[in-house]
Amino acid sequence: MELDYYEVLGVHRNADESEIKTAYRKLAMKYHPDRNPGNAEAEQKFKEAAEAYDVLRDADKRARYDRFGHAGLGGGAGGFGSTEDIFSHFSDIFGDLFGFSSAGRASRAMAGADLRYNLTISFSQAAAGDEITLSLPKHITCPDCKGSGAAAGSSVETCRQCQGHGQVRRTQGFFQIAMPCTACQGTGRIITKPCPRCKGEGIVADTRELVVRIPAGVDTGTRLRVRGEGEPGTHGGPPGDLYVVLSVEQDKRWQRQGQDLLCRQEISFVQAALGHRVEVPGLNGPLPLEIPRGTQSGSLLRMPGEGLPYPGRATRGDLLVEVRVLTPVRLSEKQEEILRQFEAAAEKSPLEKVKKAAKKIGKAMGID
Repeated sequence: MELDYYEVLGVHRNADESEIKTAYRKLAMKYHPDRNPGNAEAEQKFKEAAEAYDVLRDADKRARYDRFGHAGLGGGAGGFGSTEDIFSHFSDIFGDLFGFSSAGRASRAMAGADLRYNLTISFSQAAAGDEITLSLPKHITCPDCKGSGAAAGSSVETCRQCQGHGQVRRTQGFFQIAMPCTACQGTGRIITKPCPRCKGEGIVADTRELVVRIPAGVDTGTRLRVRGEGEPGTHGGPPGDLYVVLSVEQDKRWQRQGQDLLCRQEISFVQAALGHRVEVPGLNGPLPLEIPRGTQSGSLLRMPGEGLPYPGRATRGDLLVEVRVLTPVRLSEKQEEILRQFEAAAEKSPLEKVKKAAKKIGKAMGID
């Protein structure tokens, strides 16, 4: 049975990030393995809470989950293999829960930081989708020591003062307080001979090329998450993620309204009266459009399916054409004469005669 992540954390569907984090902290404290040794049910609830928090804390995942359920995650969410994975993945949470062995674990294996990259793309790239190669400055795991921080031929030793826990306990009256170990600075490890290349940090600066796929139909503000391309974790912790935040340039031919496109088409008043066939700009070239007879200035004509695609879906928005009827400002004598004849012919029409007669009767009766 698929989990309802909101029910797992005990929060309503409109809960904000702070409420979700608070709810997870309470469950993590309640079902923490150190509080429930050998309790398989508590361990399962501990993992379920971590899975729910992993989805609901991420804006992109949460939006897809709210709309499509588990199917919308597309394999992007799953259970954690072990409690150690949870401790390292949510090191920021468990680093605050002092008094448990997870604090020592988190201090040894820290998840890498997430990175943000602001990318500006053209309107055509956003409309059709694209693949872009980014050159990113970032830190990578030290190739010399493989992230251990120890020089070749040496090894990382367990801190004797804290026995590898990363913390020591001090008793003050009735209270017992866990404090970071001063000998190993809370890492639980001692490096007697640091790696010359990374100075014992386990990571080094580098530049890396990365290909990012831009889905068709994206808009300004879209965040693309690239898993595992953030900063590397320390001491064996998992890497962070890279978030590519898009800014889409405008196109002078259209005004974008979500996935719909709006353009303006100017026609003469004769074309508006008699109807006309025009060409309007489409994403893949000019599109024919029939202007109906009697079209008024400001009318909006819709061309279904000629707008931008919805990312990840087969449907598209529409192309909206706003018709603007131009009034001539310079007329020749012949054109003026033709227009006067047109106006006189309109006044002689049966409908116009009826209107004038009704107006006279109304005035005679004192009715405006």
